[in-house]
Amino acid sequence: MSRRSRKRGTSRGQGWLGKAALGMIVAGVLGAAILYTLVRGYLHSDSFRRFLSATVSEAAQVDGEFTPFRWDGLAVDTSTFEANGNGIVTGLRVDGLHTEVGVTGVRRGVWEIRGSRVQRMDISLDARDRGTTATLPPTKKIPPPQANAPGWLPRKVELQGLDVRELVVKAMLDSGPARVSGMRLRMDPDGMKPVYRVEVADGTIQLPFGLVPELRMNRARLRYQNGEVFLNNATAAAWKDGHVEASGEWDTAAGRYALRGDISGVKCNDLFNEDWSKRFIGDISSNFTLNNLAGSPVTSGRLTVLNGTLTALPVLDALAAYADTRRFRVLSLSEAHTDWKWQTGEVLLTNLVLASEGFVRLEGSISIRGRELDGTFRLGLAPGTLASIPGAETNVFAAGERGLLWAPLRITGTLDNPKEDLTDRLVAAAGQRMFDIIPETGVKVLKFTRSLFGDPSPKVIDKGVDIIKEGGKSVGGVLEGILGGGGQPQPK
Repeated sequence: MSRRSRKRGTSRGQGWLGKAALGMIVAGVLGAAILYTLVRGYLHSDSFRRFLSATVSEAAQVDGEFTPFRWDGLAVDTSTFEANGNGIVTGLRVDGLHTEVGVTGVRRGVWEIRGSRVQRMDISLDARDRGTTATLPPTKKIPPPQANAPGWLPRKVELQGLDVRELVVKAMLDSGPARVSGMRLRMDPDGMKPVYRVEVADGTIQLPFGLVPELRMNRARLRYQNGEVFLNNATAAAWKDGHVEASGEWDTAAGRYALRGDISGVKCNDLFNEDWSKRFIGDISSNFTLNNLAGSPVTSGRLTVLNGTLTALPVLDALAAYADTRRFRVLSLSEAHTDWKWQTGEVLLTNLVLASEGFVRLEGSISIRGRELDGTFRLGLAPGTLASIPGAETNVFAAGERGLLWAPLRITGTLDNPKEDLTDRLVAAAGQRMFDIIPETGVKVLKFTRSLFGDPSPKVIDKGVDIIKEGGKSVGGVLEGILGGGGQPQPK
């Protein structure tokens, strides 16, 4: 074959290959266009809206539906998704949703939901123990539509990020209602598995625990995986200048949660009621744990007071009056700390220590249920403090550790009217000799007590002096009445 013939044959072969390649490209473009048209047509149909409604309902275990979609290419807006449920999520409302549907995931069998933004999301939860609530009928689910969708289309949804401008959560817990409001949330996928990173910022948290004030959220980082929420770190402000840091986890299926963290920057007058905030001054820090692993919420920790000052504690006021000294009136605390626990309306303080170095030390525990007090302590005083009271340092107090004289002390009554049993024992130890040996001592007690409590009426002193003159039988009643332990005594 001549060179010219071979060249002519090669040219014809190359021309055929080129035409075939061009035809394949044209066919591919046409096929892609047809496929896109079919996909786009399904997305814009009401079947896809109902499919997405069913998918969201199944994920949240609720029964809900989106309002009609408004499409712009593959971007969609809808005004509302509203749902109700009988599980942990009892209500869900999403307002102002904008998102885009990616079709590149069709080959993987998923619809890619991208760039989702929500103006407001309201969630109602019931996280109470189901063992104590009535059994509710299962939530009716919307079945995903099948009839109008080609079988090759995806049946799964892959959420690739969510931005919530305002999150509101209302939850019923075993201990009462809780609420989250004004919070911003950002959620992004973490890897190929159904795992998400979540960041929240701003907003407030209100919990049904008596010791916990409203928390002003700064920022929190969480991780969601297989129905469990892991709180990596959260910071919030509380009280006036308090700072809270926490971490923990929540099993949404079991309804169990556990938190741990630290509190700092809190003042005593932030934590105590109005009456006790005048008596206790200082800076509080504490660690804490909060969980319901035993079935009901329990929170506990160890609290320390720095730069503490104790003023006008009733039992110390009684000692001040007896010893005719103001040293007990205001105590600068060298040591102040306690372990604490809160459960079902009761605060329990254990391993409590209040001490002014080398002068006075109080050790023990106390339970506060509602406003009722029940405490058992040991009171240690420096030798010579009560030397002016006959029998006090020999019959009531006994030598012990730290070079102090120690006596047991019981505190009862209420937060508004605490009572102690040391006064009666001091009176019993001193007896009538206190007034026989030093007749003016009773007047000193009454006068000093008047200065402590600011009673402007001299009639109180006059009446007390008259009672003292009638004998030792009325001594205990006078002190109990004057020192706030009960009503006015009735002389016989």
